[in-house]
This record gives sequence, C-alpha cells and structure tokens, in this order.
Amino acid sequence: MRWLWEAIALPDTPASVAGPFATVSTSALLFRAGARVCALSVQQVLEVMRPLPVQEVVNLPLFVQGLTMIRGAPTPVVSLASLFADSGRPPTRFVVVRAGDRPVALAVDSVLGVIELGPATLHALPPLAQSAGTATLLAIGALDAQLLFVLNSTSLIPDEVWQRWPLSSHD
Repeated sequence: MRWLWEAIALPDTPASVAGPFATVSTSALLFRAGARVCALSVQQVLEVMRPLPVQEVVNLPLFVQGLTMIRGAPTPVVSLASLFADSGRPPTRFVVVRAGDRPVALAVDSVLGVIELGPATLHALPPLAQSAGTATLLAIGALDAQLLFVLNSTSLIPDEVWQRWPLSSHD
C-alpha cells in the first residue's frame, strides 16, 4: 500500500504546524473515523485492539460513549465519528491513547497503518478553524484527494468533563 502526500496550499509556514510534527518527521497512526481520515503521533498511542463492551455513563457529552475495562482499569471511550458530528459505523477498533496522564479508548472505523508525517506535508489550521476553539485538531494535510486531520490526544476530553468523570483517579 503506497500513500501519496501533497501539501494543502494554505497561507502558513511549516513551522506553524503544532505538536510533534512541527520540526521533524514523526511516525503517525493513520485511521478512519466516519468519513474522515485522521492521524495521531505513535508516541501518543498505547495500543490498538478490537472493541470491548462499553457501559454508558449519563450526563457526559454525546461523543463519550461510556466506560470500558482495559487492562483492569475503567477507561473512557470516545467516538471520533461523533466528535466530528458524523454518524459513522460501529467501530472495528479501539485506539488507546494518552490523554494527558490518562488512557482514553478512541472508537474508530478502521486502522489504515503507520506513516511518516512531517512539516512539509502538514499545515496549521486555517484561521476559521483556529477560531472554533478546539485544541483537538493540531494540523491538516492531504492524503491523495482526502483531507487528513492530525489530532492531539491530550485534549480529546475537556478538563470539565474529566472533573465530572465517574471513577476518576484524579478526584
């Protein structure tokens, strides 16, 4: 499988790309969430697994599906398709990532592989996307004719949600 990369022509410089991709090439896990192709630095990924049973939890955002047990610890499950306001399909994989010092399972449609991403292939968010106030999205790029969304796992779940989270080790 060969991935062809081309940069999206946005008025910025490679140095304006945030996160681990700012100055050097970094290995990234590529996956599909609904209609979107996304990437995360492999440094943020703990493991990839088949989906486990999820217990719903009330009073949390719709993109948080609930809790699952991973390696003996209750772990929140985030539907990336729902986070992007996409209905998506039932997930075929959980991508377990570090969200700060806590694990989070991302429910994704499929895992596409590991690729090298760097500043030459990515661009900072356009001003309109920056003004949306989301820290979840680090940068954008292009994979063939599709947009590529580079995510920041540390901000997938806002602090105010963690504060309401049941069984939090940080209560």
